[in-house]
Amino acid sequence: MRQLLLVCFFMLLSAPAVAEQAVKFNEGVDYQLIKPAQPTDDPDRIEVVEIFWYGCPACYRFEPSLNPWVSSASKDVNFFRLPAVFNDQWEVHARAYFTADILDVLGKSHSALFHAMHAERKPVNTLDKLAAFYKTYGVDEELFKKTYHSFVVNTKVSRAKEMVGRYGVTGVPAMVVDGKYLITGEMAKSYQNMLRIIDFLVEKERKAKKVAMTN
Repeated sequence: MRQLLLVCFFMLLSAPAVAEQAVKFNEGVDYQLIKPAQPTDDPDRIEVVEIFWYGCPACYRFEPSLNPWVSSASKDVNFFRLPAVFNDQWEVHARAYFTADILDVLGKSHSALFHAMHAERKPVNTLDKLAAFYKTYGVDEELFKKTYHSFVVNTKVSRAKEMVGRYGVTGVPAMVVDGKYLITGEMAKSYQNMLRIIDFLVEKERKAKKVAMTN
């Protein structure tokens, strides 16, 4: 129950999209500052991170809106996903995400796992069930299990736990822009508005980087 109360704002995010905003978005209302700001993987680009969990209905519903945004993002935007790990069950899915990435099947399996769990109502929530799921994408089950427990995946899971904590994330889906700004579902109220806030903050950072380059 705690995880549902804590992390899935799906009722809020299923509300109709708010009207286009002509005015700027406001700190403390539409987004919050991350203090201290966290380092990004590529300082020359604007980092946008989605914090998610495969078991979250809101994250599943966000996918059809987020994916076109990712596909059309400018070259100066560095987008990636980071699975949240708030308990043991979430860690199972985080390990699956990183394992799929290492085995190079993440691109074709990411949305499919969401679909299997939410549209088809399949409880893909154990190592054996996940291994069987990824077998349909050509991954040997024993190789999946070995990678799932590997040092590399252990390290990635530990880093994910650390970064989600540093960002101050308590709910998913959440977005982090350039290590400085956190957008929550509760703040955004809708998927489309979340994307608008992201665009606003990306442009804010783009202008700041241009100013920094001229000084």
